[in-house]
Amino acid sequence: MTLAIGITVFVLAAFVGFEVITKVPPQLHTPLMSGSNAISGITLIGALLVAGRGDTLAWILGFLAVTFATINVVGGFLVTDRMLEMFRQDRR
Repeated sequence: MTLAIGITVFVLAAFVGFEVITKVPPQLHTPLMSGSNAISGITLIGALLVAGRGDTLAWILGFLAVTFATINVVGGFLVTDRMLEMFRQDRR
């Protein structure tokens, strides 16, 4: 029963997330996405806690979560830096 509830919540969250993202205008997409990617730092902390449990499956899933969350955080900051670079004026 718990698995069915978890799958239902996941599917509904994916649907709502897709609908929300498709409604964002292109001018706001990059700043919003780079900011939300930075929030993956919270995921990184949770993944580290799960990986440290000692169970083999938890360690594997935690390691994968740490890897993907790190990629997401770094990517978010790179996108933000690139976006801000477009607004910098040449100071001569």
